[in-house]
Amino acid sequence: MKPTFDIDALRTIVAGTELGSFARAAVQLGRSQSAVSMQLKRLEEQAGRPLFQRNGRGLVPTEAGDALLAYARRIIELHDEAAATLGSTVAAASIRMGLPQDFFEDVMPEAISQFSRQWPSVHVEVRAGRNYALEDEVNAGRLDLALAFFRPGRNRPGALLARLPMLWFGGKSFAKTANENRIPLVLFDHPCLFRQTALQVLDGKGVAWRLSLTTPSLPGVWGALRFGHGITVRTAHRTPAGIREVGAELDLPRLPAIELRMLARGDLSPAASQLRAVLESVVRKRVRGTR
Repeated sequence: MKPTFDIDALRTIVAGTELGSFARAAVQLGRSQSAVSMQLKRLEEQAGRPLFQRNGRGLVPTEAGDALLAYARRIIELHDEAAATLGSTVAAASIRMGLPQDFFEDVMPEAISQFSRQWPSVHVEVRAGRNYALEDEVNAGRLDLALAFFRPGRNRPGALLARLPMLWFGGKSFAKTANENRIPLVLFDHPCLFRQTALQVLDGKGVAWRLSLTTPSLPGVWGALRFGHGITVRTAHRTPAGIREVGAELDLPRLPAIELRMLARGDLSPAASQLRAVLESVVRKRVRGTR
């Protein structure tokens, strides 16, 4: 007899994996830890093999568990989408989207606004992320789609939406002092494609530099530049007030272009496919670069 997997149990293993803890999943889902344990045990009985193994204090999926998780996400998406289409209020469909912080003030809100008019019952979860993390999350099925930056190249993943010049930026009042023999840099902490490019280009041209400030926050970078803490590398998209391009003024080496690409799972639901189309349209309208 073929197993019939319980949708609530599938929600539990997806939540537990994404939260990194089945104890946290129990709290989020409003269940006791013993109930969650029973769900896991029941799923393993139905699958006929172990789905999770202990790693320290937590549980990590086995090979079979990873396979079931991939199907569980698809089953939940289709289940919730069907419920939303039929007007059910028991559960709402959900789409998980990731993108760099550069696009949080224009691309993301416009895309969500357009999409919500077509799919008003679908919940969109938006995550900020680094490029390497966004690609990994899509490949693992933890994100449905994402915008991410990549170095130019033929074999890069996803669909190319634009090529954007990378430029040197500083605050309006920034000026290199006579006794400053190293360029002060304000950068994302490691790993970061903009950071890697800046350091490689400066080292390649023999330009001395020092790290003035590192942060995982793009608003933090812009804030530091406004107060004259150094310069950074970014695209010209949505450059805030008080920031100016300083490459020519400081005689800094020219930077290469960077590619903006759309990443997506291969098994998108109809709602997620529509969000991808809307997001691509908004990017092409708002992000200025060579296509």
